[in-house]
Amino acid sequence: MNQVNLDALIAIVGDKQVLTDESDRQEYGKDWSKIFTPSAQAIVRPGSIDEVQAVVKWAIENKVNLVPSGGRTGLSGGAVANNGEIVLSLDRINHIDNFNAVDQTVTVGAGVITEQLQNFADDQGLYYPVDFASAGSSQIGGNIATNAGGIKVIRWGMTRDWVMGLKVITGTGDLLELNHGLVKNATGYDLRHLFVGSEGTLGIIVEATMKLTNKPNDLTVFVLGLDELQDVYPVMEKFQQQLSLTAFEFFSEEALQKVLAHHELQRPFETTSNYYVLIEFENSSEETLETALGCFETVMEDGHILDGVISQSETQAEQLWQLRERISESISQYTPYKNDVSVVPSRVNEFLSQIDGIVKEKYPHFEIIWFGHIGDGNLHLNILKPADLSVDEFVTECEKVNGLIFTEIQQMKGSVSAEHGVGLTKKNYLPYSRSEAEIAMMKQIKAVFDPHNIMNPGKML
Repeated sequence: MNQVNLDALIAIVGDKQVLTDESDRQEYGKDWSKIFTPSAQAIVRPGSIDEVQAVVKWAIENKVNLVPSGGRTGLSGGAVANNGEIVLSLDRINHIDNFNAVDQTVTVGAGVITEQLQNFADDQGLYYPVDFASAGSSQIGGNIATNAGGIKVIRWGMTRDWVMGLKVITGTGDLLELNHGLVKNATGYDLRHLFVGSEGTLGIIVEATMKLTNKPNDLTVFVLGLDELQDVYPVMEKFQQQLSLTAFEFFSEEALQKVLAHHELQRPFETTSNYYVLIEFENSSEETLETALGCFETVMEDGHILDGVISQSETQAEQLWQLRERISESISQYTPYKNDVSVVPSRVNEFLSQIDGIVKEKYPHFEIIWFGHIGDGNLHLNILKPADLSVDEFVTECEKVNGLIFTEIQQMKGSVSAEHGVGLTKKNYLPYSRSEAEIAMMKQIKAVFDPHNIMNPGKML
């Protein structure tokens, strides 16, 4: 992209909010994928919705491409500016207001950090249940743009389920106010849901009305050790039949070892297992606890688990969660190649066995780290870069096997990207999860909302 005169941008947002230093361009031009080299032309940090709209209109007039930027915690390259784009950061659009106790809703700017919304809800005696390891740095606008999921989906669903209204600036420069917080609204196409998961390719999400809910009671955690992958599904089936679970997570012994090597945490129990599941449930009564312990005894007697532990306090529950939540952070230094895939939960066992067989055959010398939200069918396959390979060589090796993995997913009618989005990393693999007709319609929708093709161009499609 050609260099542009930034004076008009400075006039819109102020000279301190247009950043051109190399360090800023590198920092704002990347996400957590660590695969792509950022080359942003500049960063603009508007402080109001009006300023965002003015920046978009300036970009249309000057034919400048924009990359929206939130917490940049994405793993698909969706927030990467690697072609001289202007990064439009939503950091300063971070208001929290219009809380309504009756509706249990609150209005937030796109730059509000996930944990801030969680804490706000807690202060009101309520709960915002969408949660993941990056909650302390991810932003609501980015969560909506990628339809973020996380660790509580099995009970509370994806980000989409909590968006009651949106304000967006489209690629035409128009401000749309969508749904206005209504629970029921049968007046045609719900454009709000079109922007959820759109990865910034249709417009800039600037504000959202988010739904809150009542706090759960006494969340209690099991960590169970399993010897074989085939035991995961029987354990999940038994606990789901008897309890209303809030989480059912999975990780391998290799993942646990990485966490213990980088954090001052303890093994959940002495028995070393090949795989582990973390189960969380709302311990609302003595009867519920007895049911949970009964499930534990049954799967132990049936030989599906080797050992296990149940939290005795909120502090212990948080410590057990750290064994799962610290995995991404612990492996980040190894430049992992990440596959974020999903199938329907009933096919998890078959899926795990087949994909694990493929990666062990094709990557005999690579370290493989498995973890994921197995309760909703979502697994994260992480291949760690050997020290003697460059990033480019490593990515090339990993891409050679993607077709085999994604063909299995296609046959199971699964998804090549369960929650990380498509971005740059999965763009070429979209046909494994979407038909030609679907992709053609997606391109037509893109052309309607972004006729100048300035909104995160090159991502997803």
